[in-house]
Amino acid sequence: QVQLVESGGGLVQAGGSLRLSCAASGRTFSPYVMGWFRQAPGKEREFVGRIMWTGGNTYYADFVKGRFTISRNNVQNTVYLQMNSLQPDDTAVYYCAATPQTWGVGVDERQYDYWGQGTQVTVSS
Repeated sequence: QVQLVESGGGLVQAGGSLRLSCAASGRTFSPYVMGWFRQAPGKEREFVGRIMWTGGNTYYADFVKGRFTISRNNVQNTVYLQMNSLQPDDTAVYYCAATPQTWGVGVDERQYDYWGQGTQVTVSS
């Protein structure tokens, strides 16, 4: 069984930065893709970005607009989400997810088998 644990959330002023981490554990961890999603109050969960475990190819939602960067450490089984120029609209619970399924490109949350518990990001104006 794979477990994902996010950390790094918190309160930041508009224009500030945060770096989220997602540490994976499990007897065999070899995902196809890992993704970040977020859910704001009263809204559905939405795709933020993803990284292919092999090769490190990344893809982001349009609203990221170059502000966020996903990276990974294959040795430590950790994925990062560096968020810069944060705005109040970025306030949400951020989740990381992983999957060995290869039928998609990591944008659809239905592709993901494993989810973290989420970490709260609050951006004040």
